[in-house]
Amino acid sequence: MNVLNTVRKSLVISLAVLGMGGAAVAVHAQESVNPKATSVEAHRGHHGDHGNRAAHMAARQARLHDQLKLTAAQEPAWAAFIAASKPGQRPARGERGQWASLTAPERMEKQLEMAKQHVAAMETRLAALNTFYSTLTPEQKKVFDEQSMRRGHHGKHKRQA
Repeated sequence: MNVLNTVRKSLVISLAVLGMGGAAVAVHAQESVNPKATSVEAHRGHHGDHGNRAAHMAARQARLHDQLKLTAAQEPAWAAFIAASKPGQRPARGERGQWASLTAPERMEKQLEMAKQHVAAMETRLAALNTFYSTLTPEQKKVFDEQSMRRGHHGKHKRQA
């Protein structure tokens, strides 16, 4: 009789484990129906919608313009700075797909070429920034410096202990 009790207990335990395992798989399947969509939604919920980057950038520039209280003499330098600050064109989707067909040295050459283009764009922006910055008063420079430090950040993030 002890053998039957042992077999019965083992069977009950096995069925319980299988039942819990099946439930866990079902829950996992529901959560992972489209993991990318849920992660994108979670990211947007925390960081806001970055889909309209140009609108966000224009709003930020308008706020900065208002805070600086520019004079008419400073406006041409501001316009040149804003024109130089516009982001360049991103590569077309077809170009990104071609990376897989390139060899490692060819990919590195393309990366180096893109880095050179990035540096050239940064140098253009720096020249426009220096021209604009030289027209600012000390008070305006202080405002500009404070605002440019916050670029991309929404205040100081404190570490959770």
